[in-house]
Formats: sequence, C-alpha cells, structure tokens
Amino acid sequence: MTEELKIIPVSDVFANINYLVPIYQRNYAWGETQIEQLIEDIESSIDGFNKNYFLGNLIVNQTDNNVYEVIDGQQRLTTLYLLEKYLGIVFAKEALRFEAREKSNRTLSYVSDSSNQELIEELSSPEILNGFQIVDNYFKNKNIDKSRFAQKLKRVFLIRVQVPQNIDLNHYFEIMNTRGEQLELHEIAKAKLLEVLKSDHDKDVAALIWEKCSDMNSYVQMNFNVDVRRNIFTENWSSLNQSIKNFDSIKSKISAENKSIDKNFLIDILKENKMINVSNTQSEDENERFESTISFPNFLLQVNAVMRKLGEEDASLDDKHFLNNLSWAWSTAEKAKDFLFHLLKCRVLFDKYVLKREFARDYKETGKWSLQRLEKYRDNKKNNDKPKYVGTLGDEGNDNKKLRTLQSCLRITYTSPKTMHWITVILSNLLENEATDIIAMLENYCKKKVVDSDYQNRNGFGFERIVFSYLDYLIYRDGYSYDGKEIISPMQEDWQFQFRSSIEHFHPQHPVEGESWEQDDLNGFGNLALITVSGNSKFSNLPPAGKINSYPSIINQSLKLKIMEKMTRLGDGKWTEEKANRHKDEMFTILKNK
Repeated sequence: MTEELKIIPVSDVFANINYLVPIYQRNYAWGETQIEQLIEDIESSIDGFNKNYFLGNLIVNQTDNNVYEVIDGQQRLTTLYLLEKYLGIVFAKEALRFEAREKSNRTLSYVSDSSNQELIEELSSPEILNGFQIVDNYFKNKNIDKSRFAQKLKRVFLIRVQVPQNIDLNHYFEIMNTRGEQLELHEIAKAKLLEVLKSDHDKDVAALIWEKCSDMNSYVQMNFNVDVRRNIFTENWSSLNQSIKNFDSIKSKISAENKSIDKNFLIDILKENKMINVSNTQSEDENERFESTISFPNFLLQVNAVMRKLGEEDASLDDKHFLNNLSWAWSTAEKAKDFLFHLLKCRVLFDKYVLKREFARDYKETGKWSLQRLEKYRDNKKNNDKPKYVGTLGDEGNDNKKLRTLQSCLRITYTSPKTMHWITVILSNLLENEATDIIAMLENYCKKKVVDSDYQNRNGFGFERIVFSYLDYLIYRDGYSYDGKEIISPMQEDWQFQFRSSIEHFHPQHPVEGESWEQDDLNGFGNLALITVSGNSKFSNLPPAGKINSYPSIINQSLKLKIMEKMTRLGDGKWTEEKANRHKDEMFTILKNK
C-alpha cells in the first residue's frame, strides 16, 4: 500500500526514485525568471541553523516500486534535477524521464555526465540546455558557494502527495491545470478587507475596486463600465477625478449614477474570483494587447510599501509573508477603505508611468517595451468614446523614449518582483507630486545602485548587472564617440534592452585559437559585456572576430559590446589587451561623470 503523503528533503528527492513525466504534460518551459526565483527563494530562506523551508507540493501517481508518474509539479522538479546535477549531487541518470520524448531524455543524460561529448543541437532539447545554462550563470554571477548551497537543500522540503487509486489521471491533470485547488493569498486578503467593512454599499464598492484593479494586463479605466468611468476619472480618462480624495468620495460618485450594484454579479466575482465580461468594458483585443510588469499580488505589496513608506531593507516586496505584510489594512474599517483608495490611485499611476510590454502590429508576437498613457477619443462614425494610447511624456518624443529605455534597463536587471523597488520609488514620488521629474529620479536611483556595487574594485562575475545595464542606458541616451568619430548615435531608434543575465568574456576564457590572456585583463570590465543566456551559449569559445562575423544580432544586444566590436575592427583588426584596458577606462569615466 502506498503512502498518501510524504515530506522529503530536496537533497533526497531523486535518491533511489524514478520519476516519469507523462506525454500529456507540456515540455519543460521554465525560463530565467522562474529558475532564478527558485534559487533565490532557497538561498534567502535558509539562513539560520534550525530554519527549514517548504518548497511546495509534488503530486504523483505510484505505478511501481519507487516509480512515480508526475501529475503536477514537473516544471519545479525538472529544475531541481538540473540544479542538483549542477551542484554535483549524485543519483541515477534516469531518476527523471519524459515519456516518449527522446530529445528531453538525451539532454538530461547529457547534463548528468560531464564526460559526455558535445550534444548535437538537432538531437537536444534547447529548453533543458537553456535551463542548465541559467543555473550555471546565476551561480557564477552571484558568486554562490556550491557546496554551501547543496547543504541548504537538506533543509528544503517538498511534500509528495499520492493521488487516490483508480483515478482518471487525464481528467485529474486537466482539473489541476484549469482550476487551482488552493485559495490564493490575495483572495484571502480580499475577504479580510470586505469582512471589516460595515455596510453592503461599502462592501460592493470595495469589491468593485478590487476586481477592476486585479486585471493587470489592461488599463484600469477600461475595466470599469462607462457610467462609473465618467464619474471617477477625468474627462479624457487619463487620471482620477480631482474630487476623488478618499474611498467615500469614490462611493458617492458610483452611487450617484448606480443606485445599486448587481449583487449576483458581485457574488459571482467573490465565489469564482474571475472577471465577468460586461458591456462597455475592454474588447478582447484590448485585453490581450498589454502585459504588466508585475502580477496583482505583487502590486498589492507595492501599494503596501508605498503607504507604509517601507525601504528596500524591509523585504517589503517579498511574498513569503504576504498576509502578515498586509494585515494592518484590515485591522479597522477606515484602514481598509484607505488601502482600497490607494490601491486604485496607485493603479492609475502605475498604468500611466510604469513600463509594460505591448503586443501589437509589427510586435504582436515578440512584444516591445511600452510607456503610454490612456486617453479618450471620439469615434464619430460609431458615435462613441474609445481609448487611444499616447506617449506618457509626449508621443514618441525624446523624453518618453529616454524614460522607457531607463525603466527597461531596470526591468531586465531586477527580474524578481521582490527586487523591483524602483516601482515603489516611482509610485511614492508620484503620489506626493505627479509633476516629479521621474527621469532624474530614476537616474539617481541607478547611480546609487552602481556606486554601491563597488564596481571599480570588481572583476569577472563579481560585477553586478546594473553596472552593465545602466552603462548601456547612458550610451543610448548620449551616444558615444571614439577618437572623435561618432560610432553610437544618441537615442538609436532600432535598439532596445533584451532580458540579459549572462556575463560574456569577449576574448574567451578558453580560446579555441590564439593565446590566453592574463586573468586581470581577461576578467577586467573592458573585456566583459552582458548578453542573453542563449547568446552566451552560441558565442561559446569563439574568438572576438568569429563572434562579430557569425552573430551580429548578439553583438547588438549590448551597446557596450557594439563599441567593442567597432574597436576590434580598427587598427590591426584584433581585440587586444590594450584596447580592452582603454575601453574599461572610458566606460568607467562615463559611469563616474554622467
């Protein structure tokens, strides 16, 4: 008879066990954000001698002695497999297998044995290889001690849950992926807030604000019906009406045109926690056009940090203590109202001034960085009002491009929601004064991060990402000239930040041809650039000329790297220690003086 529930240390999860991922599950799909978040959670949670950390559930079906079919949790389990193989933890090669996916199994076997020959690209799983590379880069960039981290895994636990016998597994898997069985923490927070409010009208308006703010992938104005929108927003829809000073003023505006809110509608929302399509809300295309920088639960933590004036040292954006962080908001009815008012006010400012990804026109598949405010325009043909999106600081003017690029610099540097304190800084300052010079404010924020990183005394993987990212922003903003000749023009139209986390040695650490450099030159800032994990993998140990000629699109990921390319082409056509040192000095001068 099988055990229904077992607590297992992550260090032993693959010990004498075989896991099989069924064919009906999707391929491994975790990327940089999820993998790094998992490693960060473990690294930051295990700090005291007696402290343990619970990582979640692993739902399985036992099919044989020590053989388990993975029903839910395979993305995390596969990542743990890659992580433990990277750390050198020994277990059987086939401790994890994918049913009828030989590319995946071949790649898992490849990362399990460092003596394996190079894996042929056509016969490998790029997702699994990319995952392993992300783990490798993260440990190197953060300078994490592998043996110490491996010890932490003994105090990190999974709960392995056996599904009931004779269950229809296909149906069970479908249920697991379409309806979460556990109540989300933000749903509990919502219930707590509504519970302390006195009147039905207060509860109705609170539920309405909450639900409209919870859809993060559209502009919040478009989530309200037309009547409410006219009453609580300005004539052009861009901001909250000046008469909206607190929760009760929102309530009075809604009640003026809406004598009662449909109770059944609210009951459905509370029970099912989903958006109900009603007339005069955003169209389906509108709802799919934008992607928010953060999720709704993370946004709630941002509002909390703004209201309580919490600094970065308070771990204010860490969701490990989500309910405890917010509990003050439902201690009284007045505090609940104040939180809900600020929730809406911050959400309007967030939509107007914080970066999004936009999927439209030429960028419908890949997306592009977007910094736009919503405005109303009149469609005379259809005789109704519609939204349009214009640059927040002027439609595609230089200030808007500058701010958009500055925020994308921060977005690709601080990828975990719990490190996105720059959003808190924006919201806090704009709440006090919407006329704040947001560009100067964020540039000062970046400068402090760069200075605090002690970059002038770092080398190799010791450089923090913000140093590379902010430098690229400065080059984008001002352009760059070399020996009196402009080689990077200011505000290049065709360049934007990509999600980059891998420190690239332009002259490789293990060159396939040519001489090796001294460590100081090799790991000096002049020889380094920040590129994507896949770009680093493609560059491999090619010499600089080979990288330039074979992968121009990867060179284009970094403006610093483009300067290094131009310098390589000059003179003898080679990338030398002298050029690298001159480049380092010039880049440090930019960072110190701008």
